[in-house]
Amino acid sequence: MPHRRTPAARASVVRAGAATALLTAAALALGACDSASGKDDAKSPSSSGPSVIAPGKPGESAATLSADEAAKKRTDDDSPNSADFAYVEKMIPHHAQALEMTRLVPKRAKSPKVKRLADRITAAQKPEIGAMERWLKTYGKKGGKGGKGAATGQPGHGGHHDHAGMPGMATAAQLKQLRAAKGKAFDELFLKLMITHHSGAVTMATDALSEGNNLLVEEMANDVVAQQTAEINRMRGMS
Repeated sequence: MPHRRTPAARASVVRAGAATALLTAAALALGACDSASGKDDAKSPSSSGPSVIAPGKPGESAATLSADEAAKKRTDDDSPNSADFAYVEKMIPHHAQALEMTRLVPKRAKSPKVKRLADRITAAQKPEIGAMERWLKTYGKKGGKGGKGAATGQPGHGGHHDHAGMPGMATAAQLKQLRAAKGKAFDELFLKLMITHHSGAVTMATDALSEGNNLLVEEMANDVVAQQTAEINRMRGMS
């Protein structure tokens, strides 16, 4: 004969079944939340890779980019704009004048430190002129955004260039005075003029970094800022 449950026992079974159903529903709900959370995480910047700190232009703060944003930024069009062309076209004669000044050093300078400094300036800026001339030939033929489409003439390179807008350039009278000086007087004037000249180059390079668009010009401008700032500090310690 089958065993009959008492009313109290049947009620206990019903309560147990209800509790089990509630636990099952709660578990399903939590699973759904976890799944939704996973989808949100997949969309977050951290799930697509580590964050990247992108330095800002001079006067601007750095920005935090996701890996995807940084990759997109690296593939942006870096066609030269008018600021890139202006920088290269002006920096060639700017460097050329520095070399004109260093050529006077061997026969007129007294200080060995000034002579070594002049050698370093020549060794750095002569190849930079060549690199900038090659850049103009390459991008002058292609034509950049806002570019002139062709290299302009430069002093010592088959043409002439207006010195307006090139900070730090020595005047004709100052160069004449430098050529006439010898010994300690030459050393002092050379350092004075070259500090001003380098400071002008740093200003031009900083403007190019702020306003230009081409990566090669950016690299050249960064080199000028780093190298000539260090040389300015060295010269100030010598004067």
